[in-house]
Amino acid sequence: MAEQPDTRRRIREAAGTLFRRNGYPGTGLKAIAAASQAPFGSIYHFFPGGKRQLAEETIRTSGPEYMRMVLALLESADDPVEAVEHAFDVAAVQLSATGYADACPIATIALEVASTDEVLRAATAEVFDAWIASGTEWFARHVPDRARARELAYSMIMILEGAFVLARAARAPEPVRTAGRTMADLTRRALVRAHGPTAP
Repeated sequence: MAEQPDTRRRIREAAGTLFRRNGYPGTGLKAIAAASQAPFGSIYHFFPGGKRQLAEETIRTSGPEYMRMVLALLESADDPVEAVEHAFDVAAVQLSATGYADACPIATIALEVASTDEVLRAATAEVFDAWIASGTEWFARHVPDRARARELAYSMIMILEGAFVLARAARAPEPVRTAGRTMADLTRRALVRAHGPTAP
């Protein structure tokens, strides 16, 4: 009985990696079965809806996991400006370590399906909405104006996603590091506006 949940998890995790690296159209079920070391028939056993169901579940599970990782990085420093820049620096290191293959688990699919698959578009939109909400809560601890905190959350995600695209194309970490400095500066300006020039 323990094998079934483990096989299901392996399939989902393998799918997440392949979707992130190769995109939704570029990932076939045979490749997922091979990467997960699971029988091909197991995919339809656990995911009767096939590739779309597997992609939707991958989005809905990997999205929150990714946000928890980001929040953990943001919690690593008391100074929010330092925390933001540190989070981007770690992202740059991790992206470089994977040969620029593993970036955001959601963005690749979101770009591919936004105009073609309503189910997957809705799933990616819900994940992004949850990221914005979590980011808003974190920034609101430092910037009392919730509207401004929400703008910062949007900016962080948009700047990071754009930096990932440039870094993967250039195969260089500098876009992500530059994005981190830019986001840190936006955070610093928001703190000064909220608390005065003595803000960090």
